[in-house]
Amino acid sequence: MQPNHRRVFYALLLLVGLVWIFLSADRTNISTNGRIPAPQTGFLAPNFTLNTPDGNSITLSHLRGKTVLVNIWATWCPPCRAEMPVIQMMYGKYKDQEFVVLGINATNQDNQLDIMPFVREYGLTFPILLDETGDASRAYQLRSLPSSFFIGRDGVIKDVVIGGPMSEKLLKSRIEEILK
Repeated sequence: MQPNHRRVFYALLLLVGLVWIFLSADRTNISTNGRIPAPQTGFLAPNFTLNTPDGNSITLSHLRGKTVLVNIWATWCPPCRAEMPVIQMMYGKYKDQEFVVLGINATNQDNQLDIMPFVREYGLTFPILLDETGDASRAYQLRSLPSSFFIGRDGVIKDVVIGGPMSEKLLKSRIEEILK
């Protein structure tokens, strides 16, 4: 094939590809639009129902209309320990603005007897949830502790922070962003 024919062929191939993209675009606005649950920014937060240490249950989807920080942690995790005072401080500062923190203990990876002493040591007043089976950790594709998911009033994940500890500045900026 001669160089000029090759250029024409590639140009036509590119044009056909662009026409295909244009014709196959969703113009009906009935696509999923992030409404499929997935533990990543722009997608609906996977729902869960977990128990607190005193036996009450909390379901994430029942908190729609509020902003939520889902923080998955364990008592043995040094970065989890380091960020807990800052999370508690931010919870105290923003809870009157319909900001909720759900501290999910990865109980299937932790010693359940260590949880309440940890909660008392750090003076945690936000709900602590026990992921005894690991189902919530799997739904959020937990790869590292701590893992934090900032969820907007619509139930969609606005930001994800894997690892830690989160600084006060980082946490404040993420919370203020989802409160807008």
